[in-house]
Amino acid sequence: MKQKYWILLIFCLGILLLDQWTKCIIVQKLSLYRKVEAIHGFFNIVHVRNTGGAFGIFGGAGGGMGSILFVVVSLIAIVAIVFLFIKAKDNEKILAVSFSLILSGALGNLIDRLHYGEVVDFLDFHIAAYHWPAFNVADSAICVGIGLMALEMLKRDCKRSTKS
Repeated sequence: MKQKYWILLIFCLGILLLDQWTKCIIVQKLSLYRKVEAIHGFFNIVHVRNTGGAFGIFGGAGGGMGSILFVVVSLIAIVAIVFLFIKAKDNEKILAVSFSLILSGALGNLIDRLHYGEVVDFLDFHIAAYHWPAFNVADSAICVGIGLMALEMLKRDCKRSTKS
C-alpha cells in the first residue's frame, strides 16, 4: 500500500476514534449545558450541542431541513476530500496529512449529525470577556488540516516565485 494511504488510515482512524471517544465521555458524564471549570478564566469543559455549521453558524432548532442540509453538505465535502486525496501525488505527505485531518473531522461531525441530529461540542476557551465558541476534536482536526494545507500552498507559491 502506498505511504499516503497509510497516512490516511492512521490519521483518520486515530482522530476519528479520539473524537468519538471524547464525545461519548462528555455525553455520559456531563449533563447538557453543564460546565466544569478546568482552568479558571481560560478553559472550561462543557456539554453543548451545535445544530449549525462551524462554530454554530446557521444554527437554530435541531432537526428538520437544516440538519438534512448539513448532512448533505458533509457528504459532498467528504467525497471532494477523498477525490482530492486520491489525486494528490505520492510524495505530497503534508497534503496527505492535511486531507486526512479534514476528512476525519468531517466524518466525526457527520457521525454526530446522524446519531444525535446535531454535533456534540465540549472545549470552551475564553479570556476575560472574549469567548470562543465551544468546539470538539473533529473541529480541531479540520482547522489544523486546513492550516497545514494553507501553509503547504504558501510554500509552493514561494518556491514558484523564486524560480521565476
